[in-house]
Amino acid sequence: MKTEMKPTLVVALGGNALLKRGEPLEAAIQRKNIDLAAETIAQLTQRWRVVLVHGNGPQVGLLALQNSAYTGVTPYPLDVLGAESQGMIGYMLQQSLKNRLPKCEVSVLLTQVAVDPADPALANPTKYIGPVYDQPQADALAAEKGWCFKADGSYFRRVVPSPQPMRIVERDAIEALLQRGHLVICNGGGGVPVVEQADGFHGIEAVIDKDLSAALLARQLEADALLILTDADAVYLNWGTPEQRPLAEATPQQLSGLTFDAGSMGPKIAACCRFVKTCNGMAGIGSLADGPAILLGERGTLIRNDPLQ
Repeated sequence: MKTEMKPTLVVALGGNALLKRGEPLEAAIQRKNIDLAAETIAQLTQRWRVVLVHGNGPQVGLLALQNSAYTGVTPYPLDVLGAESQGMIGYMLQQSLKNRLPKCEVSVLLTQVAVDPADPALANPTKYIGPVYDQPQADALAAEKGWCFKADGSYFRRVVPSPQPMRIVERDAIEALLQRGHLVICNGGGGVPVVEQADGFHGIEAVIDKDLSAALLARQLEADALLILTDADAVYLNWGTPEQRPLAEATPQQLSGLTFDAGSMGPKIAACCRFVKTCNGMAGIGSLADGPAILLGERGTLIRNDPLQ
């Protein structure tokens, strides 16, 4: 049975919002952060049908460390660990949201996302996962486990391939749950990365960017809005200089002539702009606490084809 249709909003919640940089990777700390996130998501449901996509960078990296500590079996591959992180984070989000929205059905859907097996990103690891290390720690782990590390600020983190998401395998199931009024948690960690072959789907060693995956989902659902919640309170012009200033609103055309950090804000802006141009919706970028205000143009950065008057 269909419920009254509110406009559809896809929310991308960063894995670092659930386990902040430098925090111990403890379940109790993650629950505390998830409770804060659930407060914002619950507020958004007053005006929107919400589809929630979460990141898993810190969590899947922790699972990989735990997974490799036991030598009695071959370590599980990243696609399996990504599925584990979907269950772990999805369960915590589901429980916290249900406690705040007892009359709302909250569903977690294990989601596969198809990628191109010829994607050049598979040969160029760029996606940060796991905790931060100093250089001697990173060098020791690289030698011991064969992992690749790159600088992340003044620290080092493991990096893995991050191919472009092409198709959400469980799209029909997501739409069916939305039609029944469920708050849907899906595409966790960007979705389990799979490639389609003659005999079906197979997982690969990668982690998909959750912002790109959320934007793909928003386009496929023809959503009304996309909201990327991150650790920055807005998009900034001239970031890191004395002239830096927040950008309250912009069009995709205005943003296309600007340059942003390819390792953080750049992909978020690109994902938002493609969604806005394709679906003529609006996209917001900002901090978790400002979620509802971002979509009203009162906080963060709002991207639309026609700027607010």
